[in-house]
Amino acid sequence: MRTELIITTYESPHTLVLTLESVLRQEVMPDILCIADDGSGPETAAVIAEFEAAHPEIALRHVWHEDDGFQRSAILNRAIATSGADLLIVIDGDVLIHPVYVARHVELARPGRFCTGSLIRLDAEASKAVTVDLIRSGELFTLDWLRANRAFDRVGSWLKAMPFPKAVMNLFDVTSPVRRALTGANSSAWRRDLLAVNGYDEGIKYGGQDKEIGLRMNNNGVRGRHLRFTAPLIHLDHPRGYADPEKMARQKAHIRAVRRSGQVWTEDGIVKGKRPA
Repeated sequence: MRTELIITTYESPHTLVLTLESVLRQEVMPDILCIADDGSGPETAAVIAEFEAAHPEIALRHVWHEDDGFQRSAILNRAIATSGADLLIVIDGDVLIHPVYVARHVELARPGRFCTGSLIRLDAEASKAVTVDLIRSGELFTLDWLRANRAFDRVGSWLKAMPFPKAVMNLFDVTSPVRRALTGANSSAWRRDLLAVNGYDEGIKYGGQDKEIGLRMNNNGVRGRHLRFTAPLIHLDHPRGYADPEKMARQKAHIRAVRRSGQVWTEDGIVKGKRPA
């Protein structure tokens, strides 16, 4: 089983540096690292080039298209279509992954299954306090640091930081009543299962594109598996100027229709048009 970690990014070179640093701390490294770049400029290209030069042992590819607004679904489709891996793990370039993150996704990977987790969210002040040294030392993921930086607003967010042994946290995973809806910043799936539904719907912009592809995989017999409490991931706060409430409302209606109809294929995905016979 070949694994690929896909990191989506757009004009956030500083946070991409931090994300890549967390990748270097992994107990199990992916076979391939892919930067799915939604049209960033030379600063992001320089970060990627510097990382590649410093780590020639890591197979890295930079998938890029011209900047045309928020087109995360399109760049993810390009990354999926051009991948040679079996298992694709997808995160966003504004998150930091715990050292067990990739290993846990690999451990749970099965054909006909996608895995989906959650986020430990930092506020703006705590996000600014994150440094490469905090990641390298491992302090960032400690309960003490997260508590001191207001990451825990309820018991559920505290549990996402793995306060108990893995067997206990796995029990929380399998018994969680939260719907197993695919979360794009923390997910994995078999490439062939993604291709079977024609990848992401490129007509869906910010808000719901991950949930929608997860539903179409559900409709095609692929089932979700939680790793909500066993694959910690920290999300850095940032503005979302691309969020459009009107478009998000239309997309929510579309998602409800996908759930009701049993739709599997999108005509605005990797392949344009109807499903081949």
